Amino acid sequence: MLQAKKSSKTYSFLHFQKMSIPSLKLISACFIKPYPPIKDSNQICYLTHWDMAMLSTHYIQKGLLFKKPTSSSVNQQHFIENLVDKLKHSLSLTLFHFHPLAGRLVTKKSEDPHFYTVFVDCKNSRGAKFIHATLDITINDILTPIDVPPVVQSFFDHDKAVSHDGHTMSLLSIQVTELVDGVFIGCSMNHCIGDGTAYWNFFNTFSEIFQNDVHVSVPVPISHQPIHNRWFPKGYGPIINLPFKHHNEFVHRYETPILRERIFHFSVESIEKLKAKANEESNTSKISSFQSLSALVWRSITRARQLQHGQRTTCKLATNNRTRIEPPLPKEYFGNSLYAVSAEMTVGELLENDLGWAAWKIHLAIVKHDDKVVRRSVGEWFRSPFVYRTDLFFDPHTVMMGSSPRFNMYGNEFGMGKALAIRSGYANKFDGKVTSYPGQEGGGSIDLEVCLSSEKMMLLETDEEFMNSVCV
Repeated sequence: MLQAKKSSKTYSFLHFQKMSIPSLKLISACFIKPYPPIKDSNQICYLTHWDMAMLSTHYIQKGLLFKKPTSSSVNQQHFIENLVDKLKHSLSLTLFHFHPLAGRLVTKKSEDPHFYTVFVDCKNSRGAKFIHATLDITINDILTPIDVPPVVQSFFDHDKAVSHDGHTMSLLSIQVTELVDGVFIGCSMNHCIGDGTAYWNFFNTFSEIFQNDVHVSVPVPISHQPIHNRWFPKGYGPIINLPFKHHNEFVHRYETPILRERIFHFSVESIEKLKAKANEESNTSKISSFQSLSALVWRSITRARQLQHGQRTTCKLATNNRTRIEPPLPKEYFGNSLYAVSAEMTVGELLENDLGWAAWKIHLAIVKHDDKVVRRSVGEWFRSPFVYRTDLFFDPHTVMMGSSPRFNMYGNEFGMGKALAIRSGYANKFDGKVTSYPGQEGGGSIDLEVCLSSEKMMLLETDEEFMNSVCV
């Protein structure tokens, strides 16, 4: 199950709060395979067009910050050793259900006749990666600064890797970083294997197995069994022939510019006021809380950008296709089924009209994204296959609302109670990227992780409409 190797390697990072950041020390690294071993019938996992379109995107990187037990009866060294051992064992049991995450990408190609496809070999692989590291900083060093400190990026493995790197890198890596008074559990998952829904389904199951008695008979029963039968439109799949000869034709390594990254908190009451305002201004009751919040963010960031009123601007929202195609896919569908729905207009139209007008445009874009639209976009992809490039898909005038506050993030516990915070790594960030999380107190509150250049962030922080809704 475990193939361990010790290392004294350390990683050095930038200055933190005008002070030198201690080195993150790697205690151990190993590879973990599913237990019980997967069956031969599950050896190959074919990728859909939704999956292959992610070959040039970064890994998904999200993680949870926990407080260490403070009881005087708890031996801290034994606690960490037991935590790491139990996490490894729980991961092995979880990978039995999510076996593609233990595999590697494989490309098969030929020139005459032309053939080029990518799939997952779930068996001939070392497995998922597991890292144990330590860092001599405190929880307050992470949560007290106004901006998310750059050191958070060190809590995640596969830094700057794109999904195509899954040919040589693990498709999943769990990094457990011990702090002075806390523990951060970070997960990096190859975006070809799944989207945010799939990511949190895996994480939720990992937590469920950890919390249950892992010494029961195997395979361990779980609440939500992942569905590995991937969706292909009629007449296509399971093998998709891509129009490429070499991965250099479609792999592009996007370098994130220097950005400020800040978490803004919106209480339930604040969001309810936004929703009521948007619906009143649009003379409707159909605009949702998140659509109202997205409209606020779009308008506020656009003001901070100080664009010409004739410039066109777009608000994109990550949208789950599972419920929109007919018949719908189950929520346990493990893979990518994601589309970025867009509302577009001129800067003048966005800012000269009110919040409700922008929220209604976002609402219409989401409502119109139905089975017919999804299947039309699928057909367009097969007529002209492409791989997403961040620098081309998101222009400097776009606001992208990623992730979802509906994901069960704070329900994940690993023997340390409820997490204190959610944080993300380097991956898939650009000027105008906004990532949505549930608020730590729950109840419908929302945290937004906003990435902007320093100048634009300073203007956003003085935007009256925006900051009046933020809970400081």
